Amino acid sequence: MHRCDVLIVGAGPTGLVLALWLAAQGIQARIIEQEQQPSDTSRALAVQARTLELYQQLGLSEHVLARGHTVAAINLWVKGEPVAHLPFSHIGEGLTPYSFLEIYPQDEHERLLTEQLLARGISVERGVTLRGFVDQGPHLLAQLQHQDGHLESCQAAYLAGCDGARSTVRHVLGSGFPGGTYQQVFYVADVCGQGPAFNGELHVDLDEADFLAVFPLAGSGRARLIGTVRDERAARADTLRFEDISRRAIDHLQVQVDQLNWFSTYHVHHRVTEQFRQGRAFLLGDAAHIHSPAGGQGMNTGIGDAINLAWKLASVLKGQADPQLLDSFEIERIGFARQLVATTDRVFTFATAQGPLADLLRTRLAPLLIPRALALGPVREWLFRTVSQLTLNYRQSALSDGVAGHVHGGDRLPWVAVDGVDNFNTLRAIEWQVHVYGDTEERVRAVCEVEGLGLHVYPWQQAYGHAGFARNALYLVRPDGYVALAAGDHQASTLTDYLARSPRRPQSL
Repeated sequence: MHRCDVLIVGAGPTGLVLALWLAAQGIQARIIEQEQQPSDTSRALAVQARTLELYQQLGLSEHVLARGHTVAAINLWVKGEPVAHLPFSHIGEGLTPYSFLEIYPQDEHERLLTEQLLARGISVERGVTLRGFVDQGPHLLAQLQHQDGHLESCQAAYLAGCDGARSTVRHVLGSGFPGGTYQQVFYVADVCGQGPAFNGELHVDLDEADFLAVFPLAGSGRARLIGTVRDERAARADTLRFEDISRRAIDHLQVQVDQLNWFSTYHVHHRVTEQFRQGRAFLLGDAAHIHSPAGGQGMNTGIGDAINLAWKLASVLKGQADPQLLDSFEIERIGFARQLVATTDRVFTFATAQGPLADLLRTRLAPLLIPRALALGPVREWLFRTVSQLTLNYRQSALSDGVAGHVHGGDRLPWVAVDGVDNFNTLRAIEWQVHVYGDTEERVRAVCEVEGLGLHVYPWQQAYGHAGFARNALYLVRPDGYVALAAGDHQASTLTDYLARSPRRPQSL
C-alpha cells in the first residue's frame, strides 16, 4: 500500500501550485492526473497581481514575466471603430510590484509549474484515476486505477480535490454544486493574424453582435479570440467549427486570421459547492467554484485556494499547528468564491445582454463613461485592487484580529518599496513573522525569540504611513502574506495572548 501525507487529485494549476507550495515547506505530496498527456490548449489567460505576489515567494513571478505578455492597454470598439483607449500598464502603480495585467496561457503555465515540481523531485503521475475514497478517521484510504487497469490502495493523511468542474472528489463527498449555466456558448480560438487588434493590447467589441475579446499573446501576430455564439448555432455547439462562427464581431474588430492553431467551444457555469472541506478531504479550484471568465479570475482564485491550504496543511503535518487550523480554509475561501461568482455574473450579464436597452448601454454610455471614470485616481485604484484580488481579505476569519492604522487583521500585507528596501522580500521564507514599521520594544523582541518568530523592523518612512501602516505598530504576518494580528498598543502582551489562543503551536513546545 502506498502512503503519503497529501494526495492531490488533478494536475491543473490549482493542484500543481498546491504540490509546489507543500514541497517548498518540506511536504512531499503525491499528485495524480487521469489525463495521460498535458493539455496543449487552454482558456485561462490572465495572471493577476496578487497571484504574482504570491509567486514571488518562490521566485516564480520572474519566470512568468519572462514567458508571458504584459498588457499595456484595453481598447473598446463600437461599429468597427475604437471608441475608448484605457492605458493599463501602470494602473496599480504604488500598490504592488506588479501594477499591470499579465497574460500567460494556462497550458504554458502548467508546463512551468510542472518543471518547478520536477526540480523538487516530484512528478505528476499521469493516467491514474481516482475511483473512490473512504475517510477512516486517522487517515483516508483511496482507490486508484492506473493506465494498465490495475488498482492500487493509497493511504493519505489528507486528500485535495483539484479535479475540475466534474470533480470525482466532490461527487464522493456528496457536496452539492448549486448554481446554473449561461445560455450563451463560448468559443476560444488561438490564432495568428493581422490588423489593429494585433498590437499587443486587449480589444473588446461592445456591439450588439456576438461578444468578442482579442487577448494578446507573447510573440508577434499571436492572439486568443474569446467570443459568444448566441443564435441557433448554439444548439450545435459540439460540432461547430471556426468557419461556422459569425463574422460580425470579427469584422468589427478588423481581425484578419492567417492561421488557426486550435478552436474549441464550451458552456459557462456559475456554481459554488456547499462545502470546501469534509473531514480529511478538501475541494479547491474548479472543483469548488466555477464562474464566467469576466475579469480573468478563475485560475487565480484556484491558485489562491491552493496557497491558503498549503501552509495550513504543512503546519499541521509538521506538528507546528493544531488540526483545527484547517477549519479556517473553508471559512476564508468560500465567502470569497460566492462573492466572486455574484460579481462576475453581473459583469458577464452586462457584456452579453441582448435588447435595445442593453445595446444602448454598451455602445453609447459605456464608451463615454468608462474612460471618464478611469481618469479619476480613486476609481482607477478601486478597479485595479478589485480585479487584481488585492482587496481580498480574511477579516472575518478566526485567525484575524486587531487593527492598527488602516490595516486590519485579515488584510493582505500592504506592499512598500522605499530606499531599496522591499517589505515583501521577507515573505520568501514562507513562515510566520512580525513586522514593525518604526521602533519596537525589547519585550516584543523577547516574545518573538521565544516563539520562533522572525522580527523585521523597518525604520519609519512616510511611505509606510501612506500605505496604511501605523508608526511603531506590530503586524503578525502569516506564511501567505496576510496580516493575522495588528496591534498598536500593549504589543508584547497582545501578541502573547493571540499566540496562546491561536492554533499555531509555540516553538517552545
